[in-house]
Amino acid sequence: MPSLPLPNRPMRLAPLLLACAATPYALAAEEPLQLDAMQVTAGQQDEAAKAQAALQQVPGASNVVDMDKVAQGRVAGVADVLAYQPGVFAQSPGNEGVKVSIRGSGINRGPGAHASGTHVLLDGLPLTGSGGTPYELLEPLWISRAEVLRGANGFERGALALGGAVDYISRTGYNAAKLQLRYEAGSHGYQKRSISSGQVLGDFDYYLALTDSHTDGYQDHASGKGKGVTANFGYRLNENLETRFYLRYRETEHETPGRLTKAQLKDDPRQASAFNRSIDAQRDQPGSTWLANKTTLQLDDASSLEVGLAYHHYPMDLKESNYRIRVDYSDVSGSLTYKRQHSLFGLDSNTTIGWRSTVNLPSTKSRETTYQPISVGPSGGPTTAYPAGTQTRDYIHQGSDNVLHASNDLELAPDLWLTTGLALIYTRREAEVTWPSNAERISEHTWDYAPRIGLRYRLNPQVQVYGNLSRSVEPPHAWSMLWGSPLRFPASNQPWSGRQRAAVSLDNQTATTFEVGARGDAAIGQWDLAYYYSQVRHELLAVEIETNVVAESNASPTIHQGIEAGLSSPLWQSTAGTLSLRQAYTFSDFHYRDDDQFGDNRLPGLPRHTYQAELRHDFPSGFYAGLNTQYASKVAVDYANSYYADAYVTFGATLGYASPKDDWQTWLDLRNLTNKRYAATVTPAYDDNGTDAARSTPGEGFGVYTGVSWSWL
Repeated sequence: MPSLPLPNRPMRLAPLLLACAATPYALAAEEPLQLDAMQVTAGQQDEAAKAQAALQQVPGASNVVDMDKVAQGRVAGVADVLAYQPGVFAQSPGNEGVKVSIRGSGINRGPGAHASGTHVLLDGLPLTGSGGTPYELLEPLWISRAEVLRGANGFERGALALGGAVDYISRTGYNAAKLQLRYEAGSHGYQKRSISSGQVLGDFDYYLALTDSHTDGYQDHASGKGKGVTANFGYRLNENLETRFYLRYRETEHETPGRLTKAQLKDDPRQASAFNRSIDAQRDQPGSTWLANKTTLQLDDASSLEVGLAYHHYPMDLKESNYRIRVDYSDVSGSLTYKRQHSLFGLDSNTTIGWRSTVNLPSTKSRETTYQPISVGPSGGPTTAYPAGTQTRDYIHQGSDNVLHASNDLELAPDLWLTTGLALIYTRREAEVTWPSNAERISEHTWDYAPRIGLRYRLNPQVQVYGNLSRSVEPPHAWSMLWGSPLRFPASNQPWSGRQRAAVSLDNQTATTFEVGARGDAAIGQWDLAYYYSQVRHELLAVEIETNVVAESNASPTIHQGIEAGLSSPLWQSTAGTLSLRQAYTFSDFHYRDDDQFGDNRLPGLPRHTYQAELRHDFPSGFYAGLNTQYASKVAVDYANSYYADAYVTFGATLGYASPKDDWQTWLDLRNLTNKRYAATVTPAYDDNGTDAARSTPGEGFGVYTGVSWSWL
């Protein structure tokens, strides 16, 4: 295809955040606090504050999401976690496969089994592999916070994707209740149950949680269910050495309702695509496992070494076309991070050297069979009918990502820090159809690099400014080298007739990004503001080539630029409580740069303007009530910009109670009060010539959700 393409916490923490920012390295050296039972919530807030302070050492934009705040309403998935975060687009099409895009990353990938564009980590260890980022292990009730390093700022975690890094941090015995029970229920058959336990027992701590969920779905043919378990066990061998083991296991099953035209969405957004309904389309993850260990050694007062190792097995069973695709992914990841505080040229300095590697195991393979009976044959000749279950192809798509990165922070003058860094990336991608014929294997081994330079300066105790110039590198998915291939088996009476017979080469996507911004605390509240400009080459853009089949190709040069703004304001405070307003606005301008066919057209898939806000009153007794809104501008649904999904505004409300002892809470969460009919996500085509094609996935209509949580502290 040519050319294709403010931390959520109470305002009383502001002085603590500023104090943390002023002495970040002292905080980083602190040992975890062993809190008594009645200090669990305070400890959780303290950890989130330390995380925010640590990210303020990065000369670029970031977000910290405190899950204690998010848990005061429905927590169905990642879209609930990443709400109200500037620079982050997170929309659910009605199941767990949330479309997440940061600064236009992976702009038309997902939502699905291989979503990507950002590098996702669990507790600082890689989850994303050469096949993308599977979503089933991202159960939000299992985490204490999420840390988002937007864009090239993901360098700090060894993440070089255009969207940066999202790190989901698990709960541990230090910030979990001894026993917690939680139940959520609501519209469209939604139910979610969770039981968890965590404790500190001397030098040992543990956290264990089990969850299960079910939904009938907003659309027809959209039911889903999931169940899983997580555990982690930490042990402090001595004051300088500690280790933690992690386990995550989860199964999911989802019907997929497919996409609608704008007319269908306006007429009845709850209907399913006729094609998806006719084939009983489904997407299952029959059981994904993540096992990991992270060990930290304090070498001396000024240096530390962290070693991580993870095993990830994630099979998938995709039944969304006439073909059934069973993929069995397995990979192993390793990481090594060395940090040292020292003097350089007589100036305070901090150096980090890190390495991470994720390698697919040889057991990674795929098999394709017919999902529905098909009839094939050469043009003008007799056809042959094949029943469901007929084997069509076996193929492999494997790879590895290896990153070596080094960075240094140097205090040039009081409160003025220079950040420099360089990352080297070595990637391997292999793809081959191994049956019915052994086509030539595509095997690519590529070296690339990503330098970085930045400045941050604290103007005063309340305001910090920053800027950076960075390069990002994102290799293609190994599977996209096959699914985007124009090389196909010739027409015949065999079941593999017309399927891709060989893979093709794809280039790494690279970008050079300039970013400036500022953050601080003022009379108007906690605020952050960032502007970025990225020149992207070989952008990996996706397009639907046939019903429910999406392929990727490298695009001609593109531009990604935008403004990201967040503000959390205390409007009024008295003995009657606190009235606050939090807001997040993102302006996104993503377009071609003098493309031969599309000129300077916008890239489809994401709105140009998004805005979220919540006005909330917290009463001293523990009751709280809030009103919220979300706005998104119109979205192009093809690369020719010939047709658009409409802009929309939705409203919601919350009402709840959290006991003063933090031992129990209950809430009522009302979504889309006006029952607005809108497209939550779109899956674009190359050129629809102005016709109303089925590109839109409906957003959820009016819904009522409630829940209760009880904790034994």
